[in-house]
Parts: sequence; C-alpha cells; structure tokens
Amino acid sequence: MIEERDISVAMRDGTRLAVDVYRPDKPGKYPVLYAAALHNKDIQGPDIADILPPQPAHAPLWFGPIEAGDTRRFIANGYVHVIAQPRGSAKSEGHYGNEDTDHYDLIEWITQQSWSSGKVGMVGISGYAGEQWRAAAQGHPALKAIFPYDACSAYGGMFGFRDFNPGGVLHSFPYLLDVFSTVHESRDRPTELPPAEEELWRSAMRNPDYKQYINLYNILTQKGQRTFIMYLMMTHPWEFDGTVERAEEIFKKIRIPFYTGSGAYAYTYKLHWLGAQHYFQNVNAPKKLIFTGPAHLERPFHQYHDEIIRWYDHWLKGQDTGIMDEPPVRYWLMGANEWRTGTEWPLPETQWTKYYLSHWESLSTEPPRPASEVGAAAREPDVFTQMPVTRTTKIERLRYMTDPLPHDVTVAGPITLTLYAAIDQDDTNWIIVLKDVGPDVSVRTAREGERDVPSSLPERELTRGWLKASYRALDEKRSKPWEPFHKLTRDAITPVKPGEVVEYQIQILATANQFKAGHRICLDITSMDVPTGTGAMTNVEYIPYHVCSSKTVTHKIYRDTQRPSHLLLPIIPETTDRRSA
Repeated sequence: MIEERDISVAMRDGTRLAVDVYRPDKPGKYPVLYAAALHNKDIQGPDIADILPPQPAHAPLWFGPIEAGDTRRFIANGYVHVIAQPRGSAKSEGHYGNEDTDHYDLIEWITQQSWSSGKVGMVGISGYAGEQWRAAAQGHPALKAIFPYDACSAYGGMFGFRDFNPGGVLHSFPYLLDVFSTVHESRDRPTELPPAEEELWRSAMRNPDYKQYINLYNILTQKGQRTFIMYLMMTHPWEFDGTVERAEEIFKKIRIPFYTGSGAYAYTYKLHWLGAQHYFQNVNAPKKLIFTGPAHLERPFHQYHDEIIRWYDHWLKGQDTGIMDEPPVRYWLMGANEWRTGTEWPLPETQWTKYYLSHWESLSTEPPRPASEVGAAAREPDVFTQMPVTRTTKIERLRYMTDPLPHDVTVAGPITLTLYAAIDQDDTNWIIVLKDVGPDVSVRTAREGERDVPSSLPERELTRGWLKASYRALDEKRSKPWEPFHKLTRDAITPVKPGEVVEYQIQILATANQFKAGHRICLDITSMDVPTGTGAMTNVEYIPYHVCSSKTVTHKIYRDTQRPSHLLLPIIPETTDRRSA
C-alpha cells in the first residue's frame, strides 16, 4: 500500500481541504472509495486498525467515530481509499456550512489523479453516510453509487430536526458527541447575536427544562461556540419552515444507486434508523435496504465489507456479483434470530393489527366494549404522576401487556400508538417503550403469590417512540396510519389545555422481532428518562437521555369505546415453508 497523508486540495473558492489517500502499491488505474465526515480523519487509517483490533460495543475502548471503513480490505480488493476532512474541521480550512460544492470538487480532483479509473463510490457509516447523500445530490457524473449505512437524517440535512428528534423531544446525543471530542470547534468570548437570534437565545436561557440540565445550560451561555448542534436544537427547537419541501426536492436529485440501512440498536439516536427508511421510501433509483441486529457495529468499522465490496464490484468494476438479483430488503428478525427478506418497506404482506389498551393494564386485540354493556366505571382513566429528574430517578409508568402468546407473533415494520390522554400541565413528553417480556409460564389466580405477573420475567427492549405533547399537530397529507407525520414547525406548537382529553398519534420507531409463544407483548407509557452516569453523563455514548419536564405532571390515559387508545402493530404472517435468507 502507498500512503499519502495530509494532501492539500483546493476547492473552487480557494479553501483547501486535507485529504489522505491509500492506494495499491503497483501501477494501474483503480476505482476509488471516497469517505468524508467531520470526524477526525487521522483516526481512520490502517495504522489505528493495526493497533486497535475490532472492539465490540460493550468493550471499554469502543470509540464511535472510527467509521471510514477497513482500508486494508479495500486495497486488497483493488480499490483506492480516499479519506477527506470537510471544511471547517480539524486540518481543513474554512467554515462548515459553506460546502455545497465541495464533494463535487473533491470527486473532480479524484478523477484527475493518475491512479484513478474515473469511477467513484463512497464508504463509511454515520457521519460518513450523511455526507454520501449530500455528494449524491451534488451530482458529479463520476460518482456511480453510494453505500450510506447508518444513514443520517433525510429531512433538513444530516442532523435535521425531524429524524433526529422525532416528535419534537430533544435529546443529548450532540452534547455527548462533543464530550467525546469527535468534532473540532473553536471558541472565543461570546458576542452579541443578531436581534432575532438574541431573543431566541434569551428565551432558551429562561427555559426551566433546559436550566435543570446544567451541562446543557452551560452550552447556551456560550452562544453557540460549543456543541453547535445541541445549541441550535435548544434555541430553535422546531423544524424550519420549508424543510420538508426542500428535502423532497433533494430526493429528486439523487439518481444513482444506493444501498442504505442501519441496525436495531439505532432507534436510540433515531436519525440513522429513520433516515435510512425515509431515503429508501422517497428516492427513486436502484436501491437496497438492510436492517441489522441489536448489537452496535464494532469499531474500527469493518463489518458488512463483503456486501460493500460486492456492491462496488458490480457498480464500479462491472462484475456480475448477483447483488441486484437479490430481494431489495433484508432484515434481521430478533427473537427468531435469522435473516428475512422483502420487496418493500414496510413489507407488502404486513397485516396491520390493533392491540387495544384494556382494563387491568392489559393489551388485547378485542376493542373496548361500550359503557352501556360494562358500566360507567369503564370510562375512568389509568393514571401516573411523574416528578422531575431534579427530585427523583424513579421513572413512573403505566404498563400494558398481552397474556402469554399462544403462538409465535412476528412484528416487522413501523408502529403507531394512538393515545387519548389528559395532563394537568400545559406540556409533557410521551416516551413509549415496546418490550418483549418472557418466557412466562405463570398463571394469574386468586391464590397468594399468583395474583400478579411475576416481576422477575426477562425483558428485552425493542424500540421506543417520543412525542412532546405540544408538538402533536399532524401533517395530514404526509401522514400514514403506520407513521404519523407531525408538522413540528414553530407555528404548529400548541400548549395543551390542562385537563382536556387530547388524541395523540405517536410514532414508535420500526422494529423486527418475533415474539415467541409464551412471551408477552409489552407497552410501557412513561414521560421521563434519566442520565445513567453522574455529571449528566451516560454510561453508553449512543444511548442519550432526553430533555424532560421540570414540573411534576399527572397523566391520565383513556381506553374506552369513545377513546380507544391502541397500538398499531405490523404483523407479518408466518408461512410453513418460510426459510431464512
């Protein structure tokens, strides 16, 4: 391998970007796998992988930003690996945010090099995936295909509000990324902002929900010079007007083949999980989608390289790898622990099934019966009260569960909770948790010790959904039964009238799980989560906590005939001859 580090490449405006090139040590012209992200390029190269073997997510030396791919693997398969540092980060000049033509210019530079075949693909996950969509939209003809795994947001840019904060509930992931030093930022004495921004900043500084998280409030005091994404989310906690329409125009600009996806772990920080689905559903081009399992990919990133190389052998080398003859959707089915395939997402064979919140915190496919049959008491709500994180770490909840299932139930796809509820404040965060509980051989009788579901049953969290109550307004045109599309713009934010029963459509992020016979489908309704470390830190980098209410809030959940709160699950029928892919 020939290594060339810190090459300085000029963009059309004269800004110079730092680039590393790794190429085979023999003459010839090779297709190029190009990677770019704000993450420091100096920790991506083969010298790091030579010292740090792949670390699983539970290992103490797992470090998320090592994501540009396995250089030695690419070189051995006849590719050049180019890793670039975007403007305004680390060794590159300029300011990030002014790079709308940089990918085009870098690809143009690549095509002019003596070692380049003139055909380019892109690699890398997470931040490196987000840049791939931007490059595809810039449209250089030498960029033939992309592989944006862990896709980043589809609406509003890489860190767009919708996919990053579904339901408008802010979370601390950008703060945690900064603590782990993944982005280079310069800091100076805070200065006066333009009048409109100054007013938004002052409003954020007065927000008691922010002030209770003093680590996040500290970011506000520095007026955007630190952890800018977190700062922007707190000062502009909404989706900017026109964001959706602009994204829909960008979808039309992406015309090259793409292979996107994410893993079941990614519901915790959302943008990778949602971004992959939204790009797959909205971009009309040759495409494939893969959803992997619940364990986060190892670092340095090296997994699924067989698939990456098959993809690029097809699109950059013209080899018949058979990759486009296979079903376009491939997903890991938890519970069954096997690969399944499909033709679309959501899967066309989905049987959308309502599971109703019922009496005694049960979950049932039987709709509620009218009060004329069961009496007025059936209209009484279920209730929980949550004190803020300043006073407790105890998360209150209502839990609804099915009886132990008589047979396997396969759920694969996006999920919606229709919730009729009242609160005694003007806002709250709905945090919804879907779990697989069991196996359970217990019975419930009048005998002592058999009156309750055992508290010792194994629980496996599958996915979550979030909705800030004041962000409940729907975009009816873009909403689907299985995916409510909330407006999320500033003018759509409406406080709740205390005591009023409101209908909420809550998006629960997609999952793929087979609930085995004897297990229970479990739904927890909560309104708070808690930092798992001291100093408002988290024990796991990619499981962030959320900005929750600083007030004590009482929540009432209704589940009668007029207010039939229910879960809409994507049930996949099982066939006797089904085989794993």
